[in-house]
Amino acid sequence: MYAVILAGGGGTRLWPLSRVARPKPFLALTGDETLLQATVARLQPLIDPADVYLVADGRYAGLVKEQLRVVPEANLVTEPVGRNTAAAVALAALSIERPSDDVMVVLPADHRITDVAGFRDALAAAAEVAADGSLVALGTEPDAPATGYGYILAQGKPRVVGGMPAFSVERFLEKPSEERARELIEGGRAHWNAGIFVWRRDALLEGLARYAPDILEALGGGLEGSDLGAAYAEVRATSIDYALLEPASLEGRVAVVPIAVGWSDLGSWAALLEALTADALAQGGSSVVGHAGDGATTIDIDSTDLLVHAAGGRLVATVGLEGLVVIDTPDALLVCAADRAQDVKRVVDRLAAEGQRDRL
Repeated sequence: MYAVILAGGGGTRLWPLSRVARPKPFLALTGDETLLQATVARLQPLIDPADVYLVADGRYAGLVKEQLRVVPEANLVTEPVGRNTAAAVALAALSIERPSDDVMVVLPADHRITDVAGFRDALAAAAEVAADGSLVALGTEPDAPATGYGYILAQGKPRVVGGMPAFSVERFLEKPSEERARELIEGGRAHWNAGIFVWRRDALLEGLARYAPDILEALGGGLEGSDLGAAYAEVRATSIDYALLEPASLEGRVAVVPIAVGWSDLGSWAALLEALTADALAQGGSSVVGHAGDGATTIDIDSTDLLVHAAGGRLVATVGLEGLVVIDTPDALLVCAADRAQDVKRVVDRLAAEGQRDRL
């Protein structure tokens, strides 16, 4: 078994801390380790660092090498430019030489999992399911009708593998309306798509050849002709979910292994506030979460449900606030209602539209 970690994604909803020069995977948001380092660490001992590969935009090769000294440098696969996950996964399948029946685990570099032992158990069970050529997704049980996640709809009776259930997938549904999400949850068969997949290398290549031949052929030609940059410029930017898993699920080729391992994609400041608050309350702390960088200090008086990150070198003092996010960096200050955290991306979009690239 080997792992392919996708170290891409801009993390624009975590601006102004997540920037183009150092995006979300390379930040330490929940502890001393960066999200990328934590992703590699939680795979051990199931997957040795020598069997961990990274796919990252070439701009971040230096950051990957700096943060992952335990992973061989030769295990870094660089993309000329980010083109979403279908291209990244196809590039990994084509360029990483492993036996055809070797099981590949594909996972993002920037998620959070609190039950790491349970997570490894789920990966081991998924690998058993994938042994027959199935494409396997991990799905987490939804606790709210979230509209920012994709959903996996399971069907039929599960088979038990490694003490864990595995269901056939009826279909994938991408970011439904709140009403539709509520219906899915009430149906009892829906899981959030965690973006973590397990399959044999040959099953992946066969699936791409069947459902996304344009992507596979373009990248294969680019690798053979030593002009990967030109191939990437032409390949369509789409997710592996759209390109492979959705059509494959309609033909009964996809399975889902449900997980309950404290998963979060940390996709917004609100998600980070929720995760860190849960940690603090479990340790007898409060719902006020503060982080201070070099030379910075945070002081709070009588606030609740508050996240303060001081990385600008200044004292940040808060009084009597509720449900807010305050992020202070050397060149930008964000003050945001936690329930509007998804809209931080609109700030990034406006800065881009106004040509303020130095603030992205």
